[in-house]
Amino acid sequence: MPRPPRCKWVRHEPRVRLFGPKDTPPGGVIDLPVEGVEALRLIELEGLDQEEAARSMGVSRQTLGRVLARARGILARALVEGLDLVVEGGAYRVVGPGPGRGRGRRRRCRGGRGRA
Repeated sequence: MPRPPRCKWVRHEPRVRLFGPKDTPPGGVIDLPVEGVEALRLIELEGLDQEEAARSMGVSRQTLGRVLARARGILARALVEGLDLVVEGGAYRVVGPGPGRGRGRRRRCRGGRGRA
């Protein structure tokens, strides 16, 4: 039996959850987990290195690397194939900045699961 996924910390829920082509009908739908959006935000927008971003999300650098690689692949596929991109699901918990973030790390994730 596989190990349950560990919660990844995200700063806030995404405001926009659906992206897609405007000039043609979408060729399908693909889901991007919320923790993938957070990893992209920390690395690409905030300019953190992977070690800092992993610490911010409460995971190892290797886990962050996997989340980031998956998110980039999903984004690339959505752009190239003209798919609707839906931000939902994943194993995450919304946490605020500041001290005390590490308490309760192993508790159940509050974020929902994406479509299978």
